[in-house]
Amino acid sequence: MFAGHIGAAMAIGRAERRVNVGVFVGAALLLDVLLWLFVLFGWESVTIPADFASTHQPEFVFPYSHGLLAALGWSVLAAAATFIWHPLTGARLRASAWVGLAVFSHWLLDALVHAPEMPLAGEDSTMLGLGLWNSLPVALALEGFVTLGGLWLFLSGSTLSSGRRLGLAALTFLMLAFTTAGMSIAPAPPSAVAMAASSLITIVIVCALAAWAGKHAT
Repeated sequence: MFAGHIGAAMAIGRAERRVNVGVFVGAALLLDVLLWLFVLFGWESVTIPADFASTHQPEFVFPYSHGLLAALGWSVLAAAATFIWHPLTGARLRASAWVGLAVFSHWLLDALVHAPEMPLAGEDSTMLGLGLWNSLPVALALEGFVTLGGLWLFLSGSTLSSGRRLGLAALTFLMLAFTTAGMSIAPAPPSAVAMAASSLITIVIVCALAAWAGKHAT
């Protein structure tokens, strides 16, 4: 799940247009930023299994970024940071709540597609996950629905310029294609470090482009 997180962020952006949609995209991808940083630091791990060519599913140990209690904690911290630094005093509480929801939306969507590998709390706690990735057409259909539905919701009634609307749509479709390819035909990454580094670079670029596209949204 990658493009779906962007779609969820845009759906939330429809509810609070005073916040640049790039903020919500960054919030919705925060847990993955933490995951890949923690992989680089050696605190969490990702393994490429022998059957990756057929499943395209890495195996994760990620209690600090994707555990349920951890995700709730990161959501609260993100909401608190928004409340402290948000420039619109009258919109602080509302913006904070939506940012926190955007962060937690990541866990909710991942819980649908991941195998039961998302811990309730620590690494030895109950593992959660519905495993829709085992039914790839269903998982990709869900991803497409959330992604394109979020894009439609955000662009409907938006006051973005036509150029920024087109840019946001192009970014969304590109990320949906990127996600589909990654889950179906892409080769295995050469290493966990390469996977983490390339994922972090991709997230930074996506957030920057989303922030540019949403700069004048009202």
